[in-house]
Amino acid sequence: MNNMKIIALDNIKEIGKEVNAKLNKLRNTNKNYMLNITSSRFSNGEGKVKIEDSVREKDIYLLADVGNYGITYNMHGFTHHMAPDEHFQDIKRTISAISGYKEKITLIMPLLYQSRQHKRKGRESADCAIALQELQNLGVDHIITFDAHDPTISNAIPNLPFENFYPTNTILEDLLTKEDLEDILVISPDMGATERARYFAEMLDTNVGVFYKRRDLTKVVNGKNPIIEHTYMGPSVEGKDILIVDDMIASGTSMLEVGERLKKEGARKVYFIATFSLFTEGIEEFDKAYQNNYFDKLYTTNLSYIPEEYKEKDWLYTVNCSESIAKIINALHEKESLKPLFNGKEKILTLRKEKNL
Repeated sequence: MNNMKIIALDNIKEIGKEVNAKLNKLRNTNKNYMLNITSSRFSNGEGKVKIEDSVREKDIYLLADVGNYGITYNMHGFTHHMAPDEHFQDIKRTISAISGYKEKITLIMPLLYQSRQHKRKGRESADCAIALQELQNLGVDHIITFDAHDPTISNAIPNLPFENFYPTNTILEDLLTKEDLEDILVISPDMGATERARYFAEMLDTNVGVFYKRRDLTKVVNGKNPIIEHTYMGPSVEGKDILIVDDMIASGTSMLEVGERLKKEGARKVYFIATFSLFTEGIEEFDKAYQNNYFDKLYTTNLSYIPEEYKEKDWLYTVNCSESIAKIINALHEKESLKPLFNGKEKILTLRKEKNL
């Protein structure tokens, strides 16, 4: 079949180019699978998307990074950084522009839009569910995401294929190859990330611990109850190499506090692992914590935007997941099972054996 095409929005252009190259390698071809697209903004902030190539009867794979705050435009004379809401609106614009012409459209949104607003508490909006239903109503045929904050959000669209991939295998491959690890212990920084930590522990055949965040329920700061203390539950951390695992880092305050605590309790090394590193408060506190030896390295992915100057930091390692996306696209287009892409334990077992872990 020759009708496979990729649309990469401006917020994910670099990954789009890498996926295009990986697809050519996988398929032993020399083609440009990318479709040209023009995104423009009026001076009042309103946007427009135009597809420059034919999409008739094409199997479309739309790539978008709603977390890319590095995209800017001029609005009313000011430089404005695009927010997730605007990126999501551009996704909808693109889908609308190709509606009625395409054969099928698969949306690949690594950072799921509004994933942290996945359930209602009292009189508040369930934004992630509403967004998924909007996409379904616009004619999306398949949704692919990575490390969703709560995968059960797929229940909002029970009749639409929804695949949630974890980059665990790719991260562990790089971690085991590059780091000198010894006695490993996986720790969840809070109760919500326990399942994720357990999966890492099972891949490494090791134990798991967890921190419980005791919060002040009488106060709300930046939309959350402030943390009073972290209470650790699990095996001794003394002399161990610790992997602290979570889906995303926002400000990173909680992760840094846990790292400091573990180092003071005798941990040999502390590695942070997060699929998405948003750095919402910048990286100054990470720099300070690294200088104080509260952690040894942060392993994250390129699935959402990270400024180039951040990538130059000694403590940050970015795992490239472009090949994983290319494999997913190729499997879907060829109507092959996605199951092999979910399971990479054999390679991890081989690496563990080589490292005597």
